[in-house]
Amino acid sequence: MSQDYFSHKAHLYEQDNHRVDNVGNIADAICRQLTLTPEMQLLDFGAGTGLLLARIAPKVARITAVDISASMNRQLAQKRAQLPCELTIIQTNLEHADIPGRFDGIISSMTMHHITDIDAMFAKFRRMLVPGGFIAIADLDKEDGSFHTDDTGVQHFGFEHDEIANAAHHAGFSQVRVSNVSVARKPHGDYPVFLLTGIND
Repeated sequence: MSQDYFSHKAHLYEQDNHRVDNVGNIADAICRQLTLTPEMQLLDFGAGTGLLLARIAPKVARITAVDISASMNRQLAQKRAQLPCELTIIQTNLEHADIPGRFDGIISSMTMHHITDIDAMFAKFRRMLVPGGFIAIADLDKEDGSFHTDDTGVQHFGFEHDEIANAAHHAGFSQVRVSNVSVARKPHGDYPVFLLTGIND
């Protein structure tokens, strides 16, 4: 994913009420399933325009937003002054590049299906976490390929729960849990969305 596939729609991204509602459900599930504390420093992988991190921000000290899309990062930067936590924005392809620091938790919404090697990505997540840190990764249940009208940059048509859980287990995460927490609604259908959580013991 070296090209900015979102350049033509970043400015319209949050005008989709179904998308906003889906991310709100994901954020609510993260807050229910994990303990967030005011001193925490989190990473939002594939942060986009910040829909997810904006809902998590009141509960933590700092969020580092990582996204490959310059257009998405520009939209997020406009929100910086309104966020109740510190925000760092890094434009990079985390699948192939490293960033400094270790984090108390990694959150992500609808990004893993763009990643070629999910086993390697989970292993990298674990290396980026402090002991006891968590992952909270939301994405699509396995689907028939109809979710995206344009499959450019899409590596997986969602995931089976066992498939994604096994990848997290194999990377060394414990207390791995996968549960459906939302539905991504499209004009042509509804697509279940799961949240995977795990701990870096």
